[in-house]
Amino acid sequence: MRRALRTLALALWVSGAGCGLLPEDEPPDQLVCRSDAECAAGQVCFVDGCGNPGGDIVVEVQAHPRAGLHAQDFPVDRLRPEQNLELFSPVRLRGEVSRGSVPDTDGGTTPVAYHEPIHLLATGESRLIPGVARRYETTLVPDNGAWMLPVGSGDYTVTLTPVDPTLPPLLRTTSVDPGTGGSVAFELPGPARLVSLAGTLVLQGTQRVDADLEVQALDELLRPLSQRARITRATGAFRLALSVEDASRPTVLLRVSPVNAGDLLPSKTFVVEPSNGPLATLELGNPGTPVRVEGRVLEGARGVPIAGARVSMQGRVNGGGTFQGVPVLTDKDGRYQLQSLPGAPDAPLTLVIVPPPTSAARLTLQPVTVPPQDTALPEVSCPSRMTVTGTVRQPDGSAPASGVRIVAEPVGALSGWPQPPMGFEVPLTTDALGGFRLELDPGEYRLDFLPGENLPRVSRFVSVPPRTQEEEQLELVPFTLSRGRSLSGRITLPPDPAVAPDGIAANASVRFFRVVTVAGRPASLLLAQTVSDSTGRYSTVLPTR
Repeated sequence: MRRALRTLALALWVSGAGCGLLPEDEPPDQLVCRSDAECAAGQVCFVDGCGNPGGDIVVEVQAHPRAGLHAQDFPVDRLRPEQNLELFSPVRLRGEVSRGSVPDTDGGTTPVAYHEPIHLLATGESRLIPGVARRYETTLVPDNGAWMLPVGSGDYTVTLTPVDPTLPPLLRTTSVDPGTGGSVAFELPGPARLVSLAGTLVLQGTQRVDADLEVQALDELLRPLSQRARITRATGAFRLALSVEDASRPTVLLRVSPVNAGDLLPSKTFVVEPSNGPLATLELGNPGTPVRVEGRVLEGARGVPIAGARVSMQGRVNGGGTFQGVPVLTDKDGRYQLQSLPGAPDAPLTLVIVPPPTSAARLTLQPVTVPPQDTALPEVSCPSRMTVTGTVRQPDGSAPASGVRIVAEPVGALSGWPQPPMGFEVPLTTDALGGFRLELDPGEYRLDFLPGENLPRVSRFVSVPPRTQEEEQLELVPFTLSRGRSLSGRITLPPDPAVAPDGIAANASVRFFRVVTVAGRPASLLLAQTVSDSTGRYSTVLPTR
């Protein structure tokens, strides 16, 4: 069997040695590099090329999340050895919610404050640090229509869902800054602006579905137009509340899904025309009787059983619905037994096998035929993960960097492949010669190297293709660590009796990021992270030349 080694540049994966301009008209500071020695004076080799180690830096500080003092982000124009960080008061997203209006003395109308419980969900990401997600949620009762939610700075989509199930959810977008916070207003539709969308779901013909199902109206971007509503088990009847505006849409999507995954029923999405009067009866379609499926999973290269692999079944089933089975784990002999629906006659189901990180076998999607009776599937031999090798050197460029910890974090998927399930810290460090060897599923990864010894962490991006007989190993170009410089400072905030009476941000999380552009997309790299002490002091190490 022929072994082929693909040598790729670690930074933007340009084949060959040395530096190259990407593209030809890019400025010199965009050189793809392997070590600081290839960069101009004062520059450091980052994942996106040579750059100023003190530029494009954003620091994130989380002081007291439990007390409502969440992440605040600050750009740093010029790093100093003593970098003090002064936080703002807790960042708050404020809002108002009303329902209907009443005439006022000027001949206009005044909104009527809403006083009933609401659920708030704010999801988004940092405004300054690409890829750093933010999520906050709570259930509260507005105070004369006003509400407040402590959040971190960022750009958000805010979803307000009344606890009253007869009212639809509302979505708004807003930005939240550390100094000023953010605000958003919601107006729930009054009784005259509500439309009831009623219907009936059956299994097939007049047969009811003997399971708990729920239904929700969505727009073409799969954003909710209604709350989830239970389908009456005995009759199949359901009723959704939409605003007049949403009920006037030419079409909306109705997504039906099981409440309990163990009921072994598919989900199905229907396209309906709400403005055309009563809905026609919706048919889930008879997916067939659940069956028991058993089989065995082996590591392809050695033919040994894979214990602890997560195995599940998914795909289209009879009736046109989509089935997502409950995952199970293989035993010590690599065997599994799960419950599934039979597959549709014209399309196989997919057996999804996720080996544990300790296995050399890769994530495997195996098309299988599941008949309408209990069945034993053929053994599945999972191909091996791609072997990724490389060498890390000390900042001097010659001595090997041994004992460097490595974290492999999936950041994207290859075409035709799901994104690898999660990042994992490699249990082994670089060897005495600075070498490392990883077994990775197909995908886009960020490799983080954590050397310790007062040296800063270094990150590189790598695209890992599926392993084939022709390409079994991916050899990365050797690269050197950067020298480190110590950075310290104190974190303070306005005195607050409830948060920090003395104005000291003790035990605050501090993270330094470098904002980069990789493959034409904004991204961020974590350069350092630390925690402040009881006096608000912190110290860390960042790259330098």
